[in-house]
Amino acid sequence: MIMMQIQFISHHNERFDEVEGIRRALAGGCRWIQLRMKEADDDQMVATALQVRLLCTEYGATFILDDRVHLVGPTRADGVHLGRLDMPVDEARRLLGPDRIIGGTANTLDDIRRLARQGADYIGCGPLRFTTTKERLAPLLGFDGYRRLIGDMRCEGIRLPLIAIGGITAEDLPELRAIGVDGIAVSGCVLRADHPEHAMQILINHEQ
Repeated sequence: MIMMQIQFISHHNERFDEVEGIRRALAGGCRWIQLRMKEADDDQMVATALQVRLLCTEYGATFILDDRVHLVGPTRADGVHLGRLDMPVDEARRLLGPDRIIGGTANTLDDIRRLARQGADYIGCGPLRFTTTKERLAPLLGFDGYRRLIGDMRCEGIRLPLIAIGGITAEDLPELRAIGVDGIAVSGCVLRADHPEHAMQILINHEQ
């Protein structure tokens, strides 16, 4: 069985700031971190990102920044994830070069076609269902939406990894795996758990 990738997208709540949440996700076995701080200014982002860089290096994890292409170099991030309204992937590629990871967000087949054409390394596609961790939520896909999009990708020969996102829990993994997604991105289901490290371990153990 091919293991699905588990990505953790940071946010803060009443218990944890971004760094502590990421620390707990890493301790639980996650090896792909995206630092997402939409409301922070660049100075705050850099200060936090430098701490996260050290943690990701310690745990051997991939470190991705959300949106801020111009901070990838100063923070020594491994790459960037770009939303549908952020900088185009091909423009980010010209700025960052061939070695940085660049992912993009999709909700429709047209989004996926555009990201493939522009040279994205992976696609974050969703949401599966309603989530409180993101504002301006795109239309919900549900399992049938993923099934349709992956079928269309195969028909058109688009072979980018597709990461499902949006309200996903461990119970969703068997169906998402059967549909053919390559990984999932999680946030709230980990940080809201009584023991976030254990919640991450449960997600990872579903894939072993």
